[in-house]
Amino acid sequence: MSPAPPDTPRVLVVDDEPSITELLSMALRYEGWQVRAEGDGTAALRTARQWRPQVVVLDVMLPDMDGLSVLHRLRQDLPEIPVLFLTARDAVEDRIAGLTAGGDDYVTKPFSLEEVVARLRGLLRRSGGLGAPRGDSVLVVGDLSLDEDSHEVRRGDTEIHLTATEFELLRYLMRNPRRVLSKAQILDRVWSYDFGGQANIVELYVSYLRRKIDSVGPAMIHTRRGAGYVLKAADPVPHEEEG
Repeated sequence: MSPAPPDTPRVLVVDDEPSITELLSMALRYEGWQVRAEGDGTAALRTARQWRPQVVVLDVMLPDMDGLSVLHRLRQDLPEIPVLFLTARDAVEDRIAGLTAGGDDYVTKPFSLEEVVARLRGLLRRSGGLGAPRGDSVLVVGDLSLDEDSHEVRRGDTEIHLTATEFELLRYLMRNPRRVLSKAQILDRVWSYDFGGQANIVELYVSYLRRKIDSVGPAMIHTRRGAGYVLKAADPVPHEEEG
């Protein structure tokens, strides 16, 4: 078998049920992607460090450690890698728990292979793993710049490292500068579905962005109470955040 092209997406599947890893591996290889599968967290972390996957499908319940612990350790080595949680638990609270821990998306068992592939395609597009036509790809608001092709984000001379979901949220805000975006609009655009009205996931990710974007200069991300969020070029003199 000839080696895969260097730009072929690499997907790590982590689940302790062989039937699931085999099914997912087969479906993802059919897409033309490279796939490796592991059945526990320890092996998954070892493979991730050695193989450097571009996206991870991660079961929440594993025999040696839970998926949230795996995610925490994984992000120490690969801070920007997108992660799709896979679990049998379907309560809204469990979805929120997985995403607030740093996961980028969530699919519950039983799942459709088409849905998993579609979600992974979305995560890879956000992180640049599928590539994109090059062109005028740099968004600029004030001293903040975002390159949609290289996924580089800078505030002045400072490079800012974002997760895939943080990047997508910032891109949406920067494509709509000075426009107030509601939580519902952000949920629909960034996550493509809602959480039964649980808009606190938006508040959480806005707070993540603020820590990274507004910590290196005057505030750019502002709250409009009862309306949503707006990103605009920073005032020349720092001012108090609205909320």
